[in-house]
Amino acid sequence: MSNKVAFISGATGGIGFQVAKRLGKDGYTVILNGIEDAKGASCVAELTGEGIEAEYRGFDVTDEHAVTENINAIGEKYGQIDVVVNNAGGLGGRSPIEGMETDFFRKVMALNLDSAFFVSRAAIPFLKKSDNASIINFTSNAAWNAGGPGAGIYGTSKAAVHTLTRALAKELAPANIRVNAVSPGTIDTPFHAQIKETKPEVFASWANSIMLGRLGQPEEVASAISFLVSKDASFITAETLQIGGGQALGI
Repeated sequence: MSNKVAFISGATGGIGFQVAKRLGKDGYTVILNGIEDAKGASCVAELTGEGIEAEYRGFDVTDEHAVTENINAIGEKYGQIDVVVNNAGGLGGRSPIEGMETDFFRKVMALNLDSAFFVSRAAIPFLKKSDNASIINFTSNAAWNAGGPGAGIYGTSKAAVHTLTRALAKELAPANIRVNAVSPGTIDTPFHAQIKETKPEVFASWANSIMLGRLGQPEEVASAISFLVSKDASFITAETLQIGGGQALGI
């Protein structure tokens, strides 16, 4: 069993799974979180088949008590947590702010902000036991440009994650826990599979707004996170790394 432990939320597909795989190959025991238990079991089987120490914990990261219970159990089992990747999140749907249902507002904020807060808070005592601890949060271009039509609250939630990252970095620096965020651009994941199949011309056009002329791959986000949590990045904290092929600047 590895003596390095990484927890990745939302890790049963897309970027989260590739992060788990990359950190597993880097020598971490990886704890995958999700809410689809069958997918979780399949992911763990794939990783263990590649010689990676992995386990799955199915719980909702917007549920404060479930988060605390599970993170405590992981920390007590392994003695420490070295890396937390708060990958879980999402758009949650679209709605203009005028007429927005309060429940919708709460859902989007919970999915993106509450989840990162709950997991980070619960993990801090176990991160303090590591000699190279990191938290990685996920923000978005929407944190700066306030999102597309109906995504204003998504953008607001991601802006809050950006600030939470810096607040945690300030607070945890004396404990030598580094806190950074990544801001992926348009990444070619199953999230976009439907439009890729039904409107390939729209999917192809997305690359036109990216300086490098293509969509990103989940592995490219994973490799950036691999660097940020490594000792090669030991003097980097409170930063947000854009992983978007120059998309944030437009062309």
